[in-house]
Order: sequence, then C-alpha cells, then structure tokens
Amino acid sequence: MSEQVFRWLAVDNWFEFWWVMVGLGGQILFTARFLVQWIASERAGRSVVPLAFWYLSIGGGIILFAYALFRKDPVFILGQSMGLFIYCRNLWLIHAERRRQTS
Repeated sequence: MSEQVFRWLAVDNWFEFWWVMVGLGGQILFTARFLVQWIASERAGRSVVPLAFWYLSIGGGIILFAYALFRKDPVFILGQSMGLFIYCRNLWLIHAERRRQTS
C-alpha cells in the first residue's frame, strides 16, 4: 500500500511523504482563509476581510514556504516569501490603525 501512495504522491520515502502532508496542511490552512472571508462577507452583506484572514494567510504561508524550501522550488519560494511580506504588512497596518484609534 505505501508503495502505491508514494508513487501517487511522487515521493520516495516516509520523510518526503510527511513533507507532502505538511505542505497539504499548509494549503488547507491557506484555503481556509477564503472560507473565513466569504462567511464574514455574507454575514455583513458586503465584502469584508476579517483579521483571521491575515493570520490564516501567515500560518498557511509559513508552512507552504517551508514546504517550498524542502522542495527547492525557486518559483514557489519567491511567491510565498512575497506573500508573507504582504500579509505581515497588512497586519502591521491594521494593528497600527487600532493603536491610533485607542489613543
């Protein structure tokens, strides 16, 4: 059974298999952000981007970045690193605005 799974996932050993599972976990976390955003928008009756969207983006982005490093994929590495910068910057701006509003 494991040989068939390895072939299907294009891995050669259990170490690679678990990295694929980590990558899939990151992708699921990353995808969850769209569900959170959609549900929040439906509830508000307008397009909104909740704070959880950015935290899920960072969590999924970090895991996918680690997976991209493991796979040594320069395109994937570049894409995730740029995304991580943007997600962190958005959170920084959100928290800075909240600090200004409470001052």
